[in-house]
Amino acid sequence: MFIQRSSHPIAGALTLGLHGLVLALWAGHMPSVPQGSIRHGAPMQLLLLRTPPTAAERNPQDQREAAAPPAVKQAPARHPQPAPPQPARALATMAAPPAPSAEEWSFAARYALKNSKGYRHSWGRQVRSMMGTAVESPDQGMVRFLVEIAPDGRLSRLVTIWTTSAVAERLARKAIESMPPLPPTPTGKSLVFERTIAFTPFATDDTPIYRNDCLPDPPVFRNAFAWDGKSAQPPSPLQPGEAPDPGDMEECLKQLPRDSIEAEAAHDQRQQERWRSSHLGR
Repeated sequence: MFIQRSSHPIAGALTLGLHGLVLALWAGHMPSVPQGSIRHGAPMQLLLLRTPPTAAERNPQDQREAAAPPAVKQAPARHPQPAPPQPARALATMAAPPAPSAEEWSFAARYALKNSKGYRHSWGRQVRSMMGTAVESPDQGMVRFLVEIAPDGRLSRLVTIWTTSAVAERLARKAIESMPPLPPTPTGKSLVFERTIAFTPFATDDTPIYRNDCLPDPPVFRNAFAWDGKSAQPPSPLQPGEAPDPGDMEECLKQLPRDSIEAEAAHDQRQQERWRSSHLGR
């Protein structure tokens, strides 16, 4: 039996002692071998025993490799996938309203109440009908004009007060220059008014309500506490409006037309936009 000795003296002594003890126990339990059964020249079996090396015998490089934590395999980087293309949303559109009919212009030419309200409405509708279809785009917008109509129906002055779209202003001016001859004004005098032309796909019809045109205008509000710092401060109470004459009221009521369903819907829409709270639509 060949035993490899360890380089350490104490470890080598312990190894020899243990091997001797194992051989003694093995010899005591081993059955006797008859003489002559062992053949001369038979190959001998060698048992090689080797103790693990101590920490001092280890290679410093091996110690660093053993102390190093196992390498963690990183998952391959995942590139974000592009979102699938969304279908294009159809743009909102609103066709131009029809031009006022001959009957509507006939009514506008004789209705003189409230600064010729019917004439002013028909004029704005005529302009919008000639501007074409409004499409949702950066070119949509509104334009407000100061208009003066001569007694014979010709345009005598047109001033842009403000605009939110150069395209809307250009189309409105082109329509005004191309308007057909208009009837004379109801009062026989020049008609001066301001008018907003909406060229958007969300604008509603502004058909007016006529049922309150015989009532006197409400008094103009003036701030009683406004003061320029120099003049005297006399009290300026709010003056109540004068009661209309019953005879004049009766004659005036005969001139009022019947309000249409479109006029009622437009009136309700204007009131809602003016007085509703910003939290009601949420």
